[in-house]
Amino acid sequence: MKKLLVLFFSVMFVIGTDTFLISPLLPLLQEEFHVSTDISGWMVSSYALGYALFALIAGPLSDQWNRKKVMFWGMVAFSVSTFLCGTAQSFWAMNIFRFAAGISAAFVTPQIWASIPILLPKEKILKGMGIATAGLSISQMLGLPIGSYLASAHWSIPFFFIASISLLLSFFILYFFPDIIPAQINREPVSFLKQYTNLLNNSTSQLAFLGYFVFQLGNFAAFSLLGTWLADQYHFTISQIGTVMLFLGLGNTIGSLWGSAIVQRLGKNHAMSTGIFLLIILYIVLPYAPSGTYIKINLMVIFAICGILFPIMMGSLQTLSQTSRGTIAALANTLMYTGTTLGAVLAGFLYGKTHFFILISLFTSLCYLIFVCLFKASGILRSSVK
Repeated sequence: MKKLLVLFFSVMFVIGTDTFLISPLLPLLQEEFHVSTDISGWMVSSYALGYALFALIAGPLSDQWNRKKVMFWGMVAFSVSTFLCGTAQSFWAMNIFRFAAGISAAFVTPQIWASIPILLPKEKILKGMGIATAGLSISQMLGLPIGSYLASAHWSIPFFFIASISLLLSFFILYFFPDIIPAQINREPVSFLKQYTNLLNNSTSQLAFLGYFVFQLGNFAAFSLLGTWLADQYHFTISQIGTVMLFLGLGNTIGSLWGSAIVQRLGKNHAMSTGIFLLIILYIVLPYAPSGTYIKINLMVIFAICGILFPIMMGSLQTLSQTSRGTIAALANTLMYTGTTLGAVLAGFLYGKTHFFILISLFTSLCYLIFVCLFKASGILRSSVK
């Protein structure tokens, strides 16, 4: 089991690092490809776009194939497309390769979330979800410095490095990851639409997924404007904002790694209610922070709580079906990306019109309150796998 947990963590870390490492490279890539600042951001967005568009397809497909093979070939494709990013000779070539990397990642990560409830004992599922989440959390914390350090020699080095590690992990998947063959693999294939219809044909699924979307909407509304607010209100420099983000990532990592022990002691329902209550309080008082130290501590606690709650959410969603786990993970990821986009737009509108971060805090708090009501009303926290 330990080998699997290390593999889950490593795969999520590498894919997460690839997502975040390009941010510090943008000035170099902008100069290399002779593009303006206003379109350089597409080198970040193309990856997310590829992931979001193909996640809905990858999930249902993976539910009808051997998950080991899907994960292996997805990781190989991720390695190749990331390597090609390092060879890109133009802006559009880079975008095409980043788009391909996003597509590949969309086939890999749902297999992690879908496999944990199958491969781990029931009492270890939440811990497994937390360790996979920690891989993403630490990648958020280290992706930017890793990219900056490796790019000091040449901008292509980070891509070659991630591609090499990804290829190595592909062989670890081949040797250590067991075959997971869906029960319906010998039956007639089910259409994408039918799989989603079957998954969302009851109020439990509908309310649970709606709640998850609302949570991510509020979560990313606040996150997307943190840097802007810190620069406007407290005159933080870029390096100071980066330090705040490190505390944020540290909090999320702590919550992801040790949250399962807290949840086992409190129970899912109590942990969820208490966590959401604390998040609402912390976000409401955040705009009135008296110092940068208070902001760092506040945000570290906020994201530690989120690190505890996220495995509960993903683990609970995975109980909705035994045969559509990949579809569940893919739909959850798509809802997260949609929430990210809409949350950033709404937060930008609110802050742009008023410059009052408290409005965003209140919006996020309202989303959290709606989320916990929907999630509890769905009954998913006390449901068992069908």
